[in-house]
Amino acid sequence: MEVGQGSRASAMSDVAARAGVSLQTVSRVVNGSPHVAPLTRQRVEQAIAELGYRPNTAARALVTGATRTIGLVTHNLHQYGPAQTMVGLERSARHAGYSLRIAVLDEASGAAMQAAVEDLVAESVDAVVALATYADALDAVDRLTTSVPVVTVQAGPDPRRPTVWVDQEAGARLATRHLLELGHATVHHVAGPVSSLEARRRLAGWRAELRAAGVPAPTPLRGDWTPASGLRAGQRLVERLGDPAARPTAVFVGNDQMAVGMLRALADAGVDVPGEVSVVGFDDVPEAAYLLPGLTTVRQDFAELGRRGVGLVLDRLSGSAGGGGTPVQPQLVVRSSTAAPA
Repeated sequence: MEVGQGSRASAMSDVAARAGVSLQTVSRVVNGSPHVAPLTRQRVEQAIAELGYRPNTAARALVTGATRTIGLVTHNLHQYGPAQTMVGLERSARHAGYSLRIAVLDEASGAAMQAAVEDLVAESVDAVVALATYADALDAVDRLTTSVPVVTVQAGPDPRRPTVWVDQEAGARLATRHLLELGHATVHHVAGPVSSLEARRRLAGWRAELRAAGVPAPTPLRGDWTPASGLRAGQRLVERLGDPAARPTAVFVGNDQMAVGMLRALADAGVDVPGEVSVVGFDDVPEAAYLLPGLTTVRQDFAELGRRGVGLVLDRLSGSAGGGGTPVQPQLVVRSSTAAPA
């Protein structure tokens, strides 16, 4: 009978025998030690896979003081961006040999953020990742004093904290520049919630690009990231179409879900997209390519964001004081919802 099959679960000694190494070497591989030769590590990992060996995490925690668990505090999982950021973090954590313990905030308040982090620390996570995209929640992170490293994701650059982020301003400038280069006289904007740091940075990027082009910025419309709020903003944009002197021909919408509502409002009013109004979103949700018309949008690389976030956690656990480096750069994805003005 093959070792590891039958009534007994595989043990570390079985892995050592199969790989032809010592128990200490298997332990080093399981615990992520860098002090193992690549070929030896490969043999041990192959033996682990063949035997279906599962480390005893409770026993390992007693020996090392580490649970190989990362806590994640997040909010708005019904929105595409936070949900995909979580997926990217989970995959990267799993690849690094860590599990992810998730706390979902009912509200993006400082009190909720503080309580969630404290609960995760009490559960003996090795580190905490705070997906802090709202001002109050981020302020709470800055005030925290914890026994484990805390890093932030999507909070934007700040020398006071270790963080990784997508350059939201650069993405907004890409969207705005694309519309200006098509020949539109100006670009209208539907911004996200006032308290959202991502919404603030996209708003700032839109304004900066218009300013660089010497174009006055129209009064922005507001939404709350949902399609319903995009529909309402679209209805207000349609009202502006009645002003021949300031007729909108292009709009940059703060996320794709609001852009879906915008497209519906324009369709309901009989406004052709992109013949009369060009529309750009942000995020590149999977449905964006299948809308009618296909939505031009700004893509965020959530997989890379997750990889960097987990990498920053591992750096902090190893004693490195790195702050996260350069931001993840967004990419403009051009589809058929944008064109030169008629």
